[in-house]
Amino acid sequence: MNRFVLRSVKQCLVNGQRYYGSGGGGGGMVYGSALVGRSVHLSGQRNGVMFGGFEWRRMMSSAPASMEKAPSEKKEQEKEEMKGKDVVASSYWGISRPTITREDGTVWPWNCFMPWETYKADVSIDLKKHHVPKNFLDKLAYKTVKFLRIPVDLFFQRRYGCHAMMLETVAAVPGMVGGMLLHLKSLRKFQQSGGWIKALLEEAENERMHLMTIVELVKPKWYERLLVLAVQGVFFNGFFVHYLSSPKLAHRFVGYLEEEAVFSYTEYLESIESGETENVPAPAIAIDYWRLPKDARLKDVITVIRADEAHHRDINHFASDIQFQGKELREAPAPIGYH
Repeated sequence: MNRFVLRSVKQCLVNGQRYYGSGGGGGGMVYGSALVGRSVHLSGQRNGVMFGGFEWRRMMSSAPASMEKAPSEKKEQEKEEMKGKDVVASSYWGISRPTITREDGTVWPWNCFMPWETYKADVSIDLKKHHVPKNFLDKLAYKTVKFLRIPVDLFFQRRYGCHAMMLETVAAVPGMVGGMLLHLKSLRKFQQSGGWIKALLEEAENERMHLMTIVELVKPKWYERLLVLAVQGVFFNGFFVHYLSSPKLAHRFVGYLEEEAVFSYTEYLESIESGETENVPAPAIAIDYWRLPKDARLKDVITVIRADEAHHRDINHFASDIQFQGKELREAPAPIGYH
């Protein structure tokens, strides 16, 4: 048995010398010896077949052992650097976000939006702007929105923060539904969308950022969270069918919904100005998203959110007008970036 093991070791050394002999000198034999020691340690076997088999696999490798060891050492170093940071990394796929900094050189703290997606809100809006219902569909959309506001006002009363939270969970749905259905239509008919897919998805994302901001200010209670689940489940499916049957009615409905949002945020601002609601410091996420001053307050946040809602009002009434004229949305350029 001992002779068999010695013969296997000798054969491995000879193979190692032949493979690395062209590297010059005795380096090949020394490296072959290193492989033998490594093979015995890793295989945990004294059987010559297992030993020889492992050595053959090592000889087929395109990288020397010292090179193959480097990535593992690098991983250990990266793990050490990541200690204390809330980071989930997968070195196998090689996916990582590049380091992004603000203009002042500080690290960008948000993953949900990037610096180039931020903007300064245009607050020069017409608060009294209103689409007067002109036909049956307009009146149906207007009356529906007014009817839905009654239970909401009764439930939230003067709790403006909670009211805004519920409003944003609903307002973020239409843009996503409309963008999704236009996306599918574009695929089916091999047509461009005129930019309307992007415009509607931008609206949905903007409304979601409103919610992320409001949640920083108002911590919803368990029954309010339950209410959100119920309302979203009903509203999403209802609006989905609504948009499939009549997109122009769906956009008109959202236009009137945004008119009510402008009115609600105006009431919110009045409560802040009167002292009924404390004008607390603005959340960090709002300061970065709307490029607000570092000392911005709640009043500044509600002002820019109200401006966004007014722009969404205009977009949806505009989309409905296009379709009431017998045209498709893609025939008119979409107001991309119009928050």
